[in-house]
Amino acid sequence: MDAVEEIKSRLSIEDVIGEYVQLKRAGRNFRGLSPFTNEKTPSFMVSPEKQIWHDFSSGKGGNMFSFIMEVEGLEFKGALELLARKAGVDLEQYKTSSGGRSGGPDKERLLAANEAAAKFYQVQLRGNHEALDYVLTQRHFSKETVLDWKLGYSPNTGTALVDYLKKTGFSEPEILDAGLGTKRTGRISDMFRGRVMIPLSDPQGQVIGFTARLLRSDDNGPKYINTSKTVLYDKSRHIFGLHFAKQAIREQKFAVLVEGNLDVIMSHQAGIKQVVATAGTALTEANLKSLTHFAHDIRLAFDSDSAGIAATERSILLASRLHVALNIIDLKGGKDPDELIKKDPSLWLKAIENCHYAIDWLIGVVQERHDLSTATGKREFSDELMPLIVNLDDAVEQDHYLNLMATKLGVSKDALDNKLRRTSSNSAPRPLKHAKPNIEVLSAQQLENIKCEDHLLSLLQMHPELRTQLEILEPAMLTREPARRLLEVFKQTESDPKKQAKQLAEMEDYVKILMLQYEELYQGLELSELKYEAARLQVRLIEDYVKQQKINLSKQMSAADELQTDKLLAQARRLDELLRDNLGEQIHA
Repeated sequence: MDAVEEIKSRLSIEDVIGEYVQLKRAGRNFRGLSPFTNEKTPSFMVSPEKQIWHDFSSGKGGNMFSFIMEVEGLEFKGALELLARKAGVDLEQYKTSSGGRSGGPDKERLLAANEAAAKFYQVQLRGNHEALDYVLTQRHFSKETVLDWKLGYSPNTGTALVDYLKKTGFSEPEILDAGLGTKRTGRISDMFRGRVMIPLSDPQGQVIGFTARLLRSDDNGPKYINTSKTVLYDKSRHIFGLHFAKQAIREQKFAVLVEGNLDVIMSHQAGIKQVVATAGTALTEANLKSLTHFAHDIRLAFDSDSAGIAATERSILLASRLHVALNIIDLKGGKDPDELIKKDPSLWLKAIENCHYAIDWLIGVVQERHDLSTATGKREFSDELMPLIVNLDDAVEQDHYLNLMATKLGVSKDALDNKLRRTSSNSAPRPLKHAKPNIEVLSAQQLENIKCEDHLLSLLQMHPELRTQLEILEPAMLTREPARRLLEVFKQTESDPKKQAKQLAEMEDYVKILMLQYEELYQGLELSELKYEAARLQVRLIEDYVKQQKINLSKQMSAADELQTDKLLAQARRLDELLRDNLGEQIHA
């Protein structure tokens, strides 16, 4: 048995999902409200028998691993590790048995060391008046906030934490690997001393490191220091506060990104919880990709100093390449969110709501740098903005900004078009692997098409006698790969039941999802009703397919010569015949 099967044998899918969704028994299955949409009527189903879940409102479904990947924004490896911890499965045993043992630090031990350190620091905070005064009086954090975020204090004695961890059973190598200790003159001592400690947590809330802030401004050393890179913590990937913010981000459909960890905590205390932070202003590709698991609208609130503006500009170029909708929050009335909130939390909320689309914001910033009444100013203004404009994939948006720039500069649109072409030819091509974000955003029409094809295939799966209606429907007419594959299996293996059973077993999760849909939608209906429903769904799918193909043909005609246009018109006529001659007869049969 491999690790995946061992985890499945120890965990029940309803218990795993029940930690995120309030489930109620509905016959053999469980039902609840979708965690992915704002539905009011529960259509999220879990089948303990099939170990499958399906969300009728969003069209998503799968096993416990796919659910954790969706709800936690994790790749498969992260979901595997999370569920392994929950099931008490040691993944290292499976690495050893396959000959793939890495020999690296034990992540579970390092997580335990960081958690022990957080508790130690919390205890130390209670006994240090200076640190308590800073947290409660100067920062205005409530006692509840201090407890929720596990704020603490690191004693300035040199080895207080190391001594405690050793007594608790952790070795010196483990303390060093966890980033909690450092070796000075050959002797291990505490990494952090005399500082307010802010735990850094992964998206599941496990402590993986710390940010440490100086208490006294006259002390030598930086105001903030972070845990060094470890197997648990990488500042280029970490997003502070995501474990508390992810549900609010999903519900509000946008994330607010600020500079400081304490800004995040203050915002959450004020009830504005879709707020997170990166390590300083170093927003990375990994940060943006992580956030797109929960929302594609990212709003930046970096400081308005030169470093903050420069970081915002870099973020705009990165977001453009990753197809992320980036907006900028204007912090007028305060130097940072913390200051705004202390004045009035509504000022911070208003700033978030009145954000500006990033490119519009940047054009305004660049315009202030240059004298657009001079030829030099116009050239430098366009030089700065062209690399961004050329990377816009949407032709309408690109044309909009070229027209806007032409108006501001008082030059012809043709001049900017020529400069755009030169900039494009001098730009290195973007890697294809970055062409789209990880999470697919579906339109209402696409979602309806997915539901339609799934419902049809659920009927064909449970009633092979209905498959005689498949002569017209082709795999290319369906939207998703699992649906296309299943239709091919039905068409190609109808006369070979053994081969069909084998191929269906290879797509077991999708087949089970279709079975669950059938039970919820069609169980108990007469065969005549099912036959009519299958015909109706097929007509709907082909009508949508024909409509989309005609749109594509229309676009091709606009750029075609006379001979090509005749061929395209012939294709359009054949599509019309497909609907008129075949589907009309079938739906009325």
